[in-house]
Amino acid sequence: MKDEYIRFDWAMKRLLRQKANFGVLEGFLTVLLGEQVRIVEILESESNQESADDKFNRVDIKARNNKDEIMIVEIQNARELYYMERILYGVSKAIAEHIHLGDSYGEIKKVYSISILYFDIGEGNDYLYHGQTKFIGVHTGDSLMVTDRQRSALVPQPTETIFPEYYIIRVDEFNKVAVTPLEEWTRYLKTGEIPADATAPGLPEAREKMCYYHMTQEEQNAYRRHLNDVMIDKGVAERFRLELEMEREKYRKAKEETAQIRDALRQTVLNMLQRGIPIEDITTITGLSSTDIVPYLSN
Repeated sequence: MKDEYIRFDWAMKRLLRQKANFGVLEGFLTVLLGEQVRIVEILESESNQESADDKFNRVDIKARNNKDEIMIVEIQNARELYYMERILYGVSKAIAEHIHLGDSYGEIKKVYSISILYFDIGEGNDYLYHGQTKFIGVHTGDSLMVTDRQRSALVPQPTETIFPEYYIIRVDEFNKVAVTPLEEWTRYLKTGEIPADATAPGLPEAREKMCYYHMTQEEQNAYRRHLNDVMIDKGVAERFRLELEMEREKYRKAKEETAQIRDALRQTVLNMLQRGIPIEDITTITGLSSTDIVPYLSN
């Protein structure tokens, strides 16, 4: 029987919060950030529920790594209008939650926000985007450096080592042959497939931990319900998108027709004026007021 692997959102909700399975998430973060990541603990997050009312549209996991940094990994299955604003709020909330009244500002945690999106957001040709706060000299072009005295650092650090970093993976935009570790991970996120020769950190562990046929019958049934909910939700979102496009098309056609009518009326008025027809008669024929016709007198 061909192996079938569960979706990453389901794994984040049910499996990756367990310490024995940290290796999968650590592998993914290591590949994405380009440095070794070790998860120390999973923190409470908005989607940390285990009831029949679990969120299926959005799943997130918040973890603390061995550098005492906060890592928020979020999967969004359907379009959200103010998604960028929400991830900004989520990062700000995480920063505020992990500093206590009276603490030095040096205790503020570095936060990484990783969004895995199954809908198109913004305009761009890449499937992976990275953003961070940098302070660049307006006249010199150099980067502002800071010294972290609280940690006795002897070498000035760039300001981006303090401020949050954002990663956005647009899964549906990925259409490459998976060669690099990041591409192997993105292929799994898009297709759910983990080839036997996949060697990217975390994927060998995922092959072992996230096989559908290794779950109990009860877990398989719950997972199938989850897939059904996701498909229904995406169907609703797709129908809304198509209806919106139809409304836009109707508006565009109506706007074009209005412009055509306006141009035809303008030409009619000009023709009447050139033939010497009195303005009073033109207003009667066209329904325009004399004030509307006056601008045409200069043409």
